[in-house]
Amino acid sequence: MKTIKSKGTKPELLLGKALWADGLRYRKHYKIKGRPDFVFVGTKVAVFCDGDFWHGNNWSLRGLASLEEELLSYSEFWVTKIKRNVARDLETNKILEQEGWLVLRFWESEIYTNIEIIVQKIKEAINSRKHTAD
Repeated sequence: MKTIKSKGTKPELLLGKALWADGLRYRKHYKIKGRPDFVFVGTKVAVFCDGDFWHGNNWSLRGLASLEEELLSYSEFWVTKIKRNVARDLETNKILEQEGWLVLRFWESEIYTNIEIIVQKIKEAINSRKHTAD
């Protein structure tokens, strides 16, 4: 577990480069709940790059019906770990939203396959928050 990165992952680096290339300037791992991968402070937009396995999306990639079906083949350790991660993500979203943040979460698999669409969604979120702040 010590060798698993929480910062500087491949999806995070890929998205960061795409955002930067599109002129979007961000802060990384800003000191708010959950330490989002990217934060746009002025518009209070927080972006997370969630690993498919670690955050409970592996089931959809494997064509299974649900996370519960995926977890049937896992040991008790991994079931507990992944369920705790999913619950923590929901709690983080709730707290940040209560503090006025817009939380965007993208799966690692989405980043690899739809990077342009993700960058566009982030730009739209930032722009919509700019207009509501005016």
